[in-house]
Amino acid sequence: MEQQAIRDQILQAFNFRHATKRFNPDKKVNAEDFHTIIEAGRLSPSSIGAEPWRFLVVQNEDLRQKLKKVSWGAQGQLDTASHFVILLARKNVRPGTEYLTHIMKEIKNVPDDVLEDMNKRYEMFQNDSLDLYESERSLWDWASKQTYIALGNMMSVAAFLGVDSCPIEGFSMREVTQLLSDEGIMNENEFLPSVMVAFGYRAEDPKRAKTRQAYEDVIEWLE
Repeated sequence: MEQQAIRDQILQAFNFRHATKRFNPDKKVNAEDFHTIIEAGRLSPSSIGAEPWRFLVVQNEDLRQKLKKVSWGAQGQLDTASHFVILLARKNVRPGTEYLTHIMKEIKNVPDDVLEDMNKRYEMFQNDSLDLYESERSLWDWASKQTYIALGNMMSVAAFLGVDSCPIEGFSMREVTQLLSDEGIMNENEFLPSVMVAFGYRAEDPKRAKTRQAYEDVIEWLE
């Protein structure tokens, strides 16, 4: 495929994508396409390579109905989406913790002598550059930002595949946390829900055309 055709395909996908409120419940995303979508999330970049996330694919109907009670922004999606995903963000992602040591040593194969220096640099980055140690919430918010990278990649890949999606922030963090904890799905000492996303095929076309600010209003070249 020529470069111009690739560029056209990319922009077509972004123009196709919109926040789908209700999906066609009879049309399911096939396993191969959804695997590609969720893999785009797993393979996404994250700050210091921490991968501070988990992806919960909620296909259980009983759990979806329980989520409806505490997710005001997902009412139509929970009833109709082919696949529904909750992105969790990990708490306390600090250098030297058991989790980050596991990532560096067992996933990235960082030697012990190198890891000690990396931990010092990462701690300086988190504390001095970003002030993440001022509160537990600041550190979690930083981890939550990483999940949005995965979120964007999953929705973009879905659009390339002709699959609709909808990102969802309309939920009670406290009540969703309690629900997932009570169901034995999530350890709230390790994770909190960051954002949700639904996938499927639109029940109807958007009633309004896609709108965005003009290129020159949001992009400034500094030369």
